[in-house]
Amino acid sequence: MGIKGRNKKVTVARSKHRPLRLAVTDKRAVRTQFGVLCYRIRDGKVEVLLITTRGRGRWIIPKGWPMDGETPAGAAATEAWEEAGVTGKLSHDLLGFYAYQKGRGRDRMPCMVAVFPLRVKKLAKNYPEAGQRRRKWVSLKKAVNMVREPELRKLIKGFDPRTIR
Repeated sequence: MGIKGRNKKVTVARSKHRPLRLAVTDKRAVRTQFGVLCYRIRDGKVEVLLITTRGRGRWIIPKGWPMDGETPAGAAATEAWEEAGVTGKLSHDLLGFYAYQKGRGRDRMPCMVAVFPLRVKKLAKNYPEAGQRRRKWVSLKKAVNMVREPELRKLIKGFDPRTIR
């Protein structure tokens, strides 16, 4: 299924993400959110920071809605600060996507989350949602067992910070 005797090389152009301007038209449509996989290297091992949801206390990564005039990765970094109190080195390289249902019952809304990596440099004690969530550093293996969404589990399991630029 190719050209016989020739090697084809495919390259992907790398471009800088542009700020978004979004209009919401249908509340039942799939909504986009931006999330951050916060990580650090401790004693040569990768750890990720998980936070709890405000409602039921499930373990998740920081994520939120697009922000007018902000890049996807920038919006994700803002959520990381507000929800987990972290700052660090953000990459605009997309790690992947995962889907989940936000809400309960008839108010459920399908969401697709684009995930960006952030190497944590500082962890603040005081941040906007400090009293509303718990946060915990865990190994990749433990994080896979703590989160519920299958695609997020797969992203975490396959995460390798050596591939981040």
